Amino acid sequence: MLLIIDGKKLRKKKTTRSRMLCGCIVVALVGLVGAYIAGSCREIDTTAYVASLVGAVLAIAHIILLYGIYTSTQQTEEIQQTDDNVSTIQCSGKEVLDKARSLVLLLATLAAAITYTAGLKPPGGLWQDNTNGHMAGDPILLTTNASRYKAFFYCNSVAFVASLVAIVLVQMEILVKHHVLEAAMILDLFGLIGAYAAGSCRDANNSIYVIALAGLVLVYVVIHVIFFTLDHEDKHHGDQVNQLLEKRRKRLLLFAILAATITYQAGLTPPGGFLLQDDKLGHQAGDPVLLYNFPRRYKAFFYCNSVSFMLSISLILLLVNPNLYRPAIRSNALSVCTAVGLFCLMVAYAAGSTQHLKTSIYIFVLVGAVLFVAAGLLLVFALREQNNSDNSAAAAPSISHEQEEEEEERKKEEERKKHARRKYLMLLGILVASVAYQAGLEPPGGAWQSSGNGYEAGDPVMHDIRRPRYLVFFYSNSFSFVASIVVIMMLLPHWLPNRKKEEWEKWSLRVMNWTILLDLVTLLVAYAAGSSRGWKTSVYVSMLILAVLGYFAIHMTLSIWSDRCRRRRLRERLQSSQENPRVWINLLPN
Repeated sequence: MLLIIDGKKLRKKKTTRSRMLCGCIVVALVGLVGAYIAGSCREIDTTAYVASLVGAVLAIAHIILLYGIYTSTQQTEEIQQTDDNVSTIQCSGKEVLDKARSLVLLLATLAAAITYTAGLKPPGGLWQDNTNGHMAGDPILLTTNASRYKAFFYCNSVAFVASLVAIVLVQMEILVKHHVLEAAMILDLFGLIGAYAAGSCRDANNSIYVIALAGLVLVYVVIHVIFFTLDHEDKHHGDQVNQLLEKRRKRLLLFAILAATITYQAGLTPPGGFLLQDDKLGHQAGDPVLLYNFPRRYKAFFYCNSVSFMLSISLILLLVNPNLYRPAIRSNALSVCTAVGLFCLMVAYAAGSTQHLKTSIYIFVLVGAVLFVAAGLLLVFALREQNNSDNSAAAAPSISHEQEEEEEERKKEEERKKHARRKYLMLLGILVASVAYQAGLEPPGGAWQSSGNGYEAGDPVMHDIRRPRYLVFFYSNSFSFVASIVVIMMLLPHWLPNRKKEEWEKWSLRVMNWTILLDLVTLLVAYAAGSSRGWKTSVYVSMLILAVLGYFAIHMTLSIWSDRCRRRRLRERLQSSQENPRVWINLLPN
């Protein structure tokens, strides 16, 4: 709130107020570490081990820093002996540092968010009673499979601590310059892989399969790049091509963050929940309920979710190094990985959000329906724009050189606006896909923990108790998820800068705008249906949007009215002080 209120002053110079805010951030992160240690551990020695991880991460960062300083000193001496354009290198180095800093912050925020939640809500669930030598609130997996739980816990804790240390130290330019924090983030990602492999499955073979998926993705990318660049001539690309590559990299990175965030949590806490105690059929406490009731459906969810997670982690690893992601983006290897990841995400949602094959088929029918609606809107906009372009082409006069320059500037401004619109749509798509995926796998009301009285363990409780309300929630949420995935897929392709494809890009942005609008409306309907149990309350929730829009209208009206009053006062002062016009000029805002 303070940053929003006083943002201009903080951007101008590093004042005492900004230092105070940075201190508050450090205190908040230290408090977060304390809360994680207190909530995720049950023994004093484990608490000490987790606290010591901070020192271990700092020690590793110090070693990498010393090595980076040593190697960079030798490289600087070689550059000074062979090249005189050191100032040009320094200017470009500042941009590289800014990009590295933003990348580290993005990855650290991702890792801190998902590892904090996973540490406090461990896979396998928690005991609900004090029997058989365990206490209520202790992790079930720690009792049934201690070695697997410890592997998950320490990998998750390493990733959490490394991400928080990176957030604190990211303002130190020397650490970013020598790639210390990027190395810490790579360690962070490998910690996520280890924690996911240990916490998402219960046998060693599946853990090995999950880890091998990341290796297979990296091998595929290398083979794809080599095969599709055999006839590629190595030449220097212009600034425009590099800028387009950077824009595509940002969109791919946003997708990778989306997939890693939601698949990590879904893999550790699968749909249907966990068995809270051993049953008479030999099923062990802490195992997923869906694994025993619907084994094929669970395997489809598990492997598709795991493929999407490992694809996202591999994409993040590749997108860190420009020497790796530039040829991979040019050869469309990363686009193929992204498409496969999105498809696996939809299959995992279809398998995990429902226990009925017919409903899963309906979800894929929704994909076709959304694509059909998007194609119809695109065709309507295309025909309308074609008529307008024909009429304007018939009446277009010859233009001068100055008009050509103005037209060029106008096109650049339009391209900038389109890029901003694409980022806006991508962020909205990621937001909606994240919340809809999690809500679909963990529906409101929870799931039955045991079979009986006509209920199957793992089925949503609301589906059996309030079926019409559940169906409204489920299909609205599913449409919102599918529409957001379709928008993300439409935003990922690269548009070449020729006139025809520029027009198609403009039309597609209009289509995606309408799709996101429908997306948000259905998300509101799903929230209204799932957050309450009475239809009257759902109507009240839906009416809140009118109240919010009314507040915006009132605020805008008052703002316009105050602006007009201010301008009227300035005009009156101008008329009363015509002899000295500088009086009113000084009153104008900057």
